[in-house]
Amino acid sequence: MKNQLSVPFMLTGILFTACLIIANIIAVKIVEVGTLALPASILIFPITYILNDVIAEVWGFRKARLIIWSGLAMNAVMALFFWLSILIPPASFWTDQESYALILGATPRLVLASFASYLTGSFLNAFVMSRMKVYHKGKYFGVRAVLSTIAGETADSFIFITVAFAGIYSIDSLLLMIGTQILLKTLYEVLALPLTSRVVKWFKSIEGVDVFDTSVSYNPFKVKDV
Repeated sequence: MKNQLSVPFMLTGILFTACLIIANIIAVKIVEVGTLALPASILIFPITYILNDVIAEVWGFRKARLIIWSGLAMNAVMALFFWLSILIPPASFWTDQESYALILGATPRLVLASFASYLTGSFLNAFVMSRMKVYHKGKYFGVRAVLSTIAGETADSFIFITVAFAGIYSIDSLLLMIGTQILLKTLYEVLALPLTSRVVKWFKSIEGVDVFDTSVSYNPFKVKDV
């Protein structure tokens, strides 16, 4: 892996980052699911956890760690240039500055909530996948995929909703939002599981790898160990 380019790994990482960026952009739109109000990112954000599962399962925790940090870095770049583009004075004939700033100018509180929840949830998801794979000796991929998603999404939803909206909505509303997001995102994982399993088997076959993290550091900041 260090001496040659793995095209499946590269494309999976690119797709992971693209889904993450898209989710953060469209999250500003609120949609209704029955009587519940949820961010539009519910459409695509669960895919990042599915891709996280694929990377951790096929290439191991080290590679998942690399992609998680890469995704955060690209989101930071996106946020920086959104902010700069909002600061630049608009053309005299352009009248959409307020709308542009509203859509792309996330508040510092939301940015903090997004980054903290993403890192915690993503690393927890990869950790659970990695440890369960070793414990079960590579069996029961579907079980660990679902359980790792529940663990990651629970941490992600709890941190994001709490940091972003505590003091704005009641505790009951916050708990309802957290529970609903966990349920919907886990359901997304379950429905996608047949396809995810096929993709994992295919990648293992064409890559000729099936990594077991028997001697890996789970320190999320050890990015050189890839």
